[in-house]
Amino acid sequence: MSFLASIIKPLAYVSLPVFALKTWADSSPFARYYVRLGLYLSTLGVCSIWGVICSIGLGLTGNRFDVFYIVARSFYFLASRVIGIRLIVEGQDYLETRPSVLVGNHQSMLDILYLGRIFPRRASIMAKKELQWSPLLGQFMTLAGAVFVDRGNNARAVRSLTAAGEIMKERNSSLWLFPEGTRSMRPYHDMLPFKKGAFHTAIQAQVPIVPVICENYWRLYRKGVFESGTLKVKVLPPIPTTGLTAADASELAIRVHDMMVETLREISAPPPPGTEPKTAQPAVTPAPLATPAQPPTPSEPTKENEPEPLRTASRASNSVSENSATSSPVLTHSRMEGSEYGTETEEDDGMVLVGRPSH
Repeated sequence: MSFLASIIKPLAYVSLPVFALKTWADSSPFARYYVRLGLYLSTLGVCSIWGVICSIGLGLTGNRFDVFYIVARSFYFLASRVIGIRLIVEGQDYLETRPSVLVGNHQSMLDILYLGRIFPRRASIMAKKELQWSPLLGQFMTLAGAVFVDRGNNARAVRSLTAAGEIMKERNSSLWLFPEGTRSMRPYHDMLPFKKGAFHTAIQAQVPIVPVICENYWRLYRKGVFESGTLKVKVLPPIPTTGLTAADASELAIRVHDMMVETLREISAPPPPGTEPKTAQPAVTPAPLATPAQPPTPSEPTKENEPEPLRTASRASNSVSENSATSSPVLTHSRMEGSEYGTETEEDDGMVLVGRPSH
């Protein structure tokens, strides 16, 4: 009897708080949101510790680049049960394409759950530099071979994009990026314009792009809402980059963006009425060129003397001509350095690598 009591007593200490939390979570959506959010973040913390252990163990056995795969699957196994969200994946075989650049839509921190479900073997992540110094998570990602990005370092951007591609081929591994650069949680089904870093990396390495799309989960998760349910993820066939040059990066980014948005709308539940945007967003972050000012000819009126409607039309014409100027790879390369990696928002994850990623 005393033996049974010694087992039951500790279980009671654990089960009572769990039962109390569950009862509180079932009582209201507000309580459910904070309970599930706490459980989700706690699971992330536990898996970060597990990640450090795996990184050391697998590093010693020569399987360092499988760390993300093992930790991702462990996280999905735990988190999907504690928050009650399950994922169904279509086209999973395409994830085995190596080397490749994997690109996915970025809605919120809940994206880690779908990464946990689909992350393939021999793949690493490109993440913002700030995560490198996060307790446990940063150490795990560093040991697992993550590529960290700096949102404001222009000088190293192009060199590092090339280096990342070389290392992918050398490792025969894949690299995961969010080409939107920042989170795009919204009720309607669309994506932010793509940054071109992922596409330059793929083109310079001549490796395919593999798009991955998770359905819009606004109905399950947003501020103040955290419900259980099932989500769909669809992996599209690899898009080859063989023969493409840096001048093709913009067109490739637009093509992949359109394919991913179309798939997002195909696999997502209908958005709430009245939430559709009034105007469509461009598929790629605009990259205007600075052109030298030309003095007006004697036969033309100066800008200052033009009526307002003419000045407006002239500015629009100049803007169109600047944005369409892609006459040479050198010019395109300069545009990428000056605009894609220049001014970033505070939330922007950017696609600027820091130096050469370690092997």
